Amino acid sequence: MLACGSLAAGFPGLTEASVKRPYQSARKLAFLNTHTGESLALTYFEKGRYLSDALQEVNYLLRDHRTDDVYDIDTALLDQLYNLRVMLGINKPFQIISGYRSPYTNALLHDQSDGVATKSLHMQGRAIDIRIERFNTKRLRNAAIAMHAGGVGYYRNSNFVHLDTGRFRTW
Repeated sequence: MLACGSLAAGFPGLTEASVKRPYQSARKLAFLNTHTGESLALTYFEKGRYLSDALQEVNYLLRDHRTDDVYDIDTALLDQLYNLRVMLGINKPFQIISGYRSPYTNALLHDQSDGVATKSLHMQGRAIDIRIERFNTKRLRNAAIAMHAGGVGYYRNSNFVHLDTGRFRTW
């Protein structure tokens, strides 16, 4: 849940009503997988419940593109993305750099980079790396930090932001 108050000053799309409304109305997201070229726009929550068919589509789109392994994505992560979209007033799709990662892929990436955790939340469907076309990644990071919900990593040189549903922390 987003916190209001001082956040609204820095983010014009964020109001008391917009913070409460996500839990009472339909929640929609759009994605573009940068590795497969696949896109998806859907309602994943409606009338007080998550839509299982929509969640399965999200799980598939956010699969490990190296192994084709599919894993359940944490609905709290989808809610973070939705709240971020509302907060920023954007309708463009989230470009997905990395969603779910199999243990195989995570180990491979860890061997190639110090920036990949051995026990990454990507392997639990609880993390995502994103950017938005023609949208300032630093602004995206700042909005995610303002939500104070989970981890937020900023990879300026690679032009993406990491979000996860772990404890709040930044890097």
